[in-house]
Amino acid sequence: METYVASRLSEGNKVFPIKIVINELGITLKHPGIFSGQEKTIPFNRVSSVDVDCPLVGFSTIIIQTTGEGKIDAHGFTKSEVMEMKKLVLEKI
Repeated sequence: METYVASRLSEGNKVFPIKIVINELGITLKHPGIFSGQEKTIPFNRVSSVDVDCPLVGFSTIIIQTTGEGKIDAHGFTKSEVMEMKKLVLEKI
């Protein structure tokens, strides 16, 4: 099981940073909040594509497209983290 936490310095992650957990069941996006949080789990068989946006300066974004489940769009990771997440997900598909 791998867990990735977005940087607190990135936009939208100041107080409660987004977490992505990749385990044998699928990909889980955890977006904590003050009184409640959101959690979305997508099994690997529902993943249709994995895209990364790595600007020259700043934090990177990973975009995981699914079939029928919507998408996971998470910002605030380093380039090496999003490339590692992409590799892990593509190996599991």
